[in-house]
Amino acid sequence: MPCIGSLVAYPVKSLDGTTLKRATVGTNGALRGDRTYAFVRAGVDPHEASVSGGGGYVNGKSEPALHRLRASYELAGPTDATPTAITLRRPERDGVPADERTFRLPADRDATAAWVGAYLGYDVDLVREPAGGLPDDRALPGPTVVSRATLETFASWFDEVADATEARRRLRPNLVVTDVPAFWEDHLVADHGSGVRFTVGAQGEDTVAKAVQGEDTAEEAAAAGDTRSAVSLLGVNPCQRCVVPARDPDTGTEVSGFRETFIRRRRETRPAWLESDRFDHDFRLMVNTVVPRESWGRSIAVGDPVRIEGSIDGDDALPPTEPARDGEDA
Repeated sequence: MPCIGSLVAYPVKSLDGTTLKRATVGTNGALRGDRTYAFVRAGVDPHEASVSGGGGYVNGKSEPALHRLRASYELAGPTDATPTAITLRRPERDGVPADERTFRLPADRDATAAWVGAYLGYDVDLVREPAGGLPDDRALPGPTVVSRATLETFASWFDEVADATEARRRLRPNLVVTDVPAFWEDHLVADHGSGVRFTVGAQGEDTVAKAVQGEDTAEEAAAAGDTRSAVSLLGVNPCQRCVVPARDPDTGTEVSGFRETFIRRRRETRPAWLESDRFDHDFRLMVNTVVPRESWGRSIAVGDPVRIEGSIDGDDALPPTEPARDGEDA
């Protein structure tokens, strides 16, 4: 049966992720703490800026040097990826010495921005959005989904990609589903005006039983905010990719001919059953989602079963605020 194989949150947009055993769904449906912070050009409003390269965000699209920064975090809690501290390590660059430093957040935001700006060679701000984070796709801020088999297949397309773990670091999903074939996540995409409802987690007492028998105790499940109900999600858009997956996540070195190879191999391996009109081109991989308000505050854990409930049509299939847009979530 499909299940969650790994959970990853990215406390600072475009920097290293952190793996979790269990994650709480926060405001707007994102994993709590995911992309709470982001770097922008000094003075830029993150809510007005474009996430495309050169649009104001200092992200993997616009700044290859970010790939060479290493980050680790102290988190607000075992199910909350909001960073309370970040340790950053930078290499020597253009006369700026290599350095490693730990900053407390949010208190040291200005100091963090100054340290990163010195490395990049221009002024940046470290901005914060605790209510739902700063995803690329503001209309579909739920966890992004891909299967481990898809990551393995993606890695096989490129000699430069070592394995599924590196593929995950390049593609930057939140939820990795196991025990399914490659491109299983394409089942979560329907036509425009529709979405595919799926659930993560056991219902009712099954959740408590799993917690007691598995990696969590009942007390840990309660501390995690477990409401004994599955999380409901809506798969909407296949994620349009950008330059980030083409780059080595440690060095920023770009794979030559990446886009052309990706499109050719994606076309060759596209499932025969895939007919969604959202696939207007083949430079898409991973699925953007939205989480209904009633599932906010529930939690998702490694090992949770994943069930596809079916497609839904009409206004209920889309977020109430704005139409879905392509988002990379770098």
